[in-house]
Amino acid sequence: METAWIQVFVLTLSECLAPAGKTVCQEQELLMQFMNQADCEVAREQFVELIEMTDNSIVNRDKTRCTASAIQQPVFATLAEIKQKSAGEENWTAPETKKPRPQDFSQIAHQERLAALPACKDVDGTAPCKIGEIIIEGASEHRAEIWQRQ
Repeated sequence: METAWIQVFVLTLSECLAPAGKTVCQEQELLMQFMNQADCEVAREQFVELIEMTDNSIVNRDKTRCTASAIQQPVFATLAEIKQKSAGEENWTAPETKKPRPQDFSQIAHQERLAALPACKDVDGTAPCKIGEIIIEGASEHRAEIWQRQ
């Protein structure tokens, strides 16, 4: 395990808080770190909105901001190294790994049928046949119901 400097975004939330029944408030700043600017900005907007709904707090918008910064953090080369280092810790959650998307059964069925059909140019357009990735069906006496979401 090595250490590295990583970029973070620091949300500085400046407010003046008055105890219930008092008319004088005390200024305080709350600092929070975020891994990306978008999360920081969303949190800033939500905190400002919540604070402005209270009767005993005023947000100083000039001092409330998201600022880029950097912190020194331990870094790991592999997921296995992280798991080894964190083994036995109670509050440990493994990082999310990308799961493969499940295959769409209709796409699989389409590809199987496509593979089994001849090309329309080889059978003089006699349906069913295929043109590229498109399946050409013959005329049907049955009427199809068309569903539409509204």
